Amino acid sequence: MPSVHSKPLILWRDLSPRSIPLVKPDSNSRRILVVGGGVIGLVTAWVLLDHGYKVTVLAKEWPTWSDKQRLTSQIAGALWEYPPAVCGQHTNTISLSNSKRWCMDAYHVYNALASEPNIAKASGVSMKSGDFFFPCPIEEDVEELSKMEEIMASGVVGFRRDRNLVQERLVDPRHGVVDAYEILSPVIDTDVAMKWLLDLVKGKGADFVTETIQDDLLVLETELRKRFSADAIVNCTGLAGSQLAGDDTCYPIRGGLIRVMNDGTDFPKVEAAMTMTAGALHDFNEIVFIVPRNDNILLIGGIIEPHKWELDLTLESPTIKRMRARCEAFLPDLKKARVDPDYPFAQGLRPFREKNVRVERELRNSDAATGPSRIVHSYGQGGAGWSLAFGCAGDVLALVEEALQDLPPKAMNATQSKAEQKAASCARP
Repeated sequence: MPSVHSKPLILWRDLSPRSIPLVKPDSNSRRILVVGGGVIGLVTAWVLLDHGYKVTVLAKEWPTWSDKQRLTSQIAGALWEYPPAVCGQHTNTISLSNSKRWCMDAYHVYNALASEPNIAKASGVSMKSGDFFFPCPIEEDVEELSKMEEIMASGVVGFRRDRNLVQERLVDPRHGVVDAYEILSPVIDTDVAMKWLLDLVKGKGADFVTETIQDDLLVLETELRKRFSADAIVNCTGLAGSQLAGDDTCYPIRGGLIRVMNDGTDFPKVEAAMTMTAGALHDFNEIVFIVPRNDNILLIGGIIEPHKWELDLTLESPTIKRMRARCEAFLPDLKKARVDPDYPFAQGLRPFREKNVRVERELRNSDAATGPSRIVHSYGQGGAGWSLAFGCAGDVLALVEEALQDLPPKAMNATQSKAEQKAASCARP
């Protein structure tokens, strides 16, 4: 857990979707350098700006809407999920505990954004039925039963357990689905949302710098803070944590999504998100992920390929063919689907790290520093960046406030990875 516990962020009280900061900075306001231009970096910048900080966002690349490879934050399926999510990789006890708290912060922010029609359209956020299917009665799977009961008590809207969802959603009964429940879940059109976030953060006064950093931020801290007049640095760089945080536990999980037309022409329009998670199936290779991206596009996935760095998949790759066949067996109407002619296939690298999502202050001391580092880390969210962004940003805010007081940093938990143990030992006098 962070050494300073943050309060849940509430839209309109703690952050505003308007392009002016809730708390306007003045000549005495501190400046924060946020490194990373994905959803974690931009949401973190938004929260800091609305709390009166001046912010510079530095990134090696920004969202693109061309034929170029898009950011991981744009490629993400972006269906809000209660952890462990579809890909089932965040299973460490500490990580799950934090993620459950973080995801509920995001849930309430998205629900509030979606409740205002104009804001919902501009931000790309909507609330849709999210249906979760199971190959056995939920009571027979202790972990899934526990997860369902937590969801029921979490404050999530629209919970309904109903085996009839199999028939309602036109799922093939021969697929072996015997149980299901539904919630009202945020779904984010990521291309729209990333543009909105960029414009929002810019409107609130952030400066943007395009630059690639390839060294450990701790080594560069003094120089970066001087060059950008920054009082603290927040690292939101995903997989780059291996270089920028000296963290050798970072690794990618490659994913891919087929985009098909969902306009009701070729098959009845799919209005609900439908999944069979790795946890429910107890098999990472058999997940089903079907999510309406917007009014006309449906996403079909997914795959989980740890430590695969190459973005060389195509619609003809055997892995992708099997993925599509799996989803078509689940929902036979997809056999009639036409791929999006403009953007048929998306692939990217989910930024994971071993065991925990890392939201904590830098634990090491720089040889050049006279006090604790003022670096705060927020990376390793994996495939759950959109689900965890607001909760993580709230904790970052609390950690930044702590760092600015030059208080000693504390590790997230006592059960640390080797990298964190080494960092902690370096931090001791």
